[in-house]
Amino acid sequence: MNDRVVLITGANHGIGAATARAFAARGAAVFMTYYRGPSPHPAGDLARARATGVGGDRLYHAMQQQPAEPIAAEIVAAGSRAAAFEVDLSDPAQIPALFDRCEGTLGPVDVLVNNHTACILETFDPDRVAEAQPEGWGEVRLVTAEGIDAHMAVNARAYALLMAEYVARYLARDASWGRIVNVSTDAAHAHVANVSYAASKHAIESYSRSAAAELGRYGITVNVVAPGPIQTGYIPPDLEIEIAAGTPLGRVGRPEDVADVILFLASDQARWLTGQLLYVGGGWRMSQ
Repeated sequence: MNDRVVLITGANHGIGAATARAFAARGAAVFMTYYRGPSPHPAGDLARARATGVGGDRLYHAMQQQPAEPIAAEIVAAGSRAAAFEVDLSDPAQIPALFDRCEGTLGPVDVLVNNHTACILETFDPDRVAEAQPEGWGEVRLVTAEGIDAHMAVNARAYALLMAEYVARYLARDASWGRIVNVSTDAAHAHVANVSYAASKHAIESYSRSAAAELGRYGITVNVVAPGPIQTGYIPPDLEIEIAAGTPLGRVGRPEDVADVILFLASDQARWLTGQLLYVGGGWRMSQ
């Protein structure tokens, strides 16, 4: 990865932050985006959640509210190049400006990692809204037009537009080596009480396969990573134990587990892989 420029969205915590560190450790220059939307929890609750470190909805939102600049500073201190930028990817006008900023800071993008995600728990079942949720879980809402649009704008449309912008600039500079890795979920096929999130991720899987079919002739590979349960802050302790017991490899995943697979897909060792979806969850879900 020496001297490759990697653009990673949603890199202020979890999988995105681990991926930024993994690429930087291999000599890449890393440009990280993040977005701190409104949180359903008061700032004091988020601070307490961060201090205690106990998984659940509050800790997950606390992690989301972190800036990415400290991670960039950490990478620079270790001898690599890095920069961070807060941007709302639901606004299509921000995407060309994002690439301009990355190019002006680090250079043209060689590797695009689409990771930033919008996630609001939604259901078709009114009983799920009425019943008490397990400790540590957030509010579950009925499906609405606004909820559907919010998921699609970030998890499908922004991913697709980021790929389109990447390709346009790649061709304009007559490049011959490119990598796109999109992060989905192993529950994209169906996700109880998270229906719009799953649908939006399923859409990006289709976009990715289409892009792989169309872009291979330009030297660009496009692949999808579908994480299983990864502890990015959202899994409460009791559920973590339950998930570990049901996972063939015997534990909940860590962000670094996914980052290593993303790094592999961007490497020369993955030169003959494109249009593929890899489940990264310790065997939680297996391909058929």
